[in-house]
Amino acid sequence: MLVCAPDGPKLRTDHDTLDLIGPALGHRARLVVLPVERLDEDFFALRTGIAGQILQKFASYRRHLVIVGDITRYLAGSSALGALVHECNRGQHAWFVTDLAELDTRLEHAAR
Repeated sequence: MLVCAPDGPKLRTDHDTLDLIGPALGHRARLVVLPVERLDEDFFALRTGIAGQILQKFASYRRHLVIVGDITRYLAGSSALGALVHECNRGQHAWFVTDLAELDTRLEHAAR
């Protein structure tokens, strides 16, 4: 597991995403935990396509992405984002959780 610091560079492009996936590959981390602060605001505006690009890049490299933090302000303005979060949280490749305790609970259930 690679846990990213909240004060690192923001993910805005495919190149930014690869800059994060590279160290995950180097450390053989299958799971990347990314604080919501590391995502550019445009990630949450689905019309930009940034969320899809980032999620697809992680899936292509077979790395699991966990976005940690409060996204309620973004969810309030977008039912499409709510649907994306719901679908991601039903699967295994990308999760949105509010904190690390919620991630621990999800990992425990996934291990069963």
